[in-house]
Amino acid sequence: MKAVILAAGEGKRLYPVTQHRPKCLLELGGRTLLARYLDALCSLGIKQAVIVVGYKQEMIRLAVESYPGAVDIRFVANENFQRGSIGSLWAARHELDDDVVIMDADVLFHSAILHRLVASPHPNALLVDEAVVQEQSEECMAVIRGDRVVALTKRVPRDYDWLGESVGFLKLSKGEVPNLVHSVEQCVHKGLHDMEYEDSLQDFFGKTPVGYEKISGLPWIEIDFPEDLSRAQREILPQLE
Repeated sequence: MKAVILAAGEGKRLYPVTQHRPKCLLELGGRTLLARYLDALCSLGIKQAVIVVGYKQEMIRLAVESYPGAVDIRFVANENFQRGSIGSLWAARHELDDDVVIMDADVLFHSAILHRLVASPHPNALLVDEAVVQEQSEECMAVIRGDRVVALTKRVPRDYDWLGESVGFLKLSKGEVPNLVHSVEQCVHKGLHDMEYEDSLQDFFGKTPVGYEKISGLPWIEIDFPEDLSRAQREILPQLE
């Protein structure tokens, strides 16, 4: 298994903090988000990581040079990083040659959360916080029908059994990679370059059984806005330490 970490975005909603560094290099408790990701991967025995870079990528490359852990790290550049995150997943498509965990790079999380995903009996799975109810905000929701995820979106359909906020991590088996790539490819060929990658996966979810793991009660936060960063420092970090 390998990890693909999507870290190309500008993080405009977190200016002025990200004006000077990529979001994945935010420091919390003396460790960057990216270093925490790599530590978590090491703890699970995942020795390969591909980092998709774009905005201020030279800073990420330099930071990784000094990382002491035993992870083989490669880089893929998304030259259209100013546009939607679909470009990052598309740029990394050739790296999806094994079982893989696809990870957004802006989450502060307890390592038990990633362990729950990797250890899931579902070969394809998402992490879902069932305690989060969608509001008029930025949550990307996993839409559940029966025992599978049928959509990952901010625009929730009417027909579902229940919802939970997606953590932003997807476990994908090697055999289902072609379905995911084909789903993204359809949107790329339509010129939908400003799309977030989650919205390009509708066809994938229709063809691929994707299970889920509930993580309510475990500490995590996606850092998009200044108030998220404040909460991460105030509430989440103490639970990790």
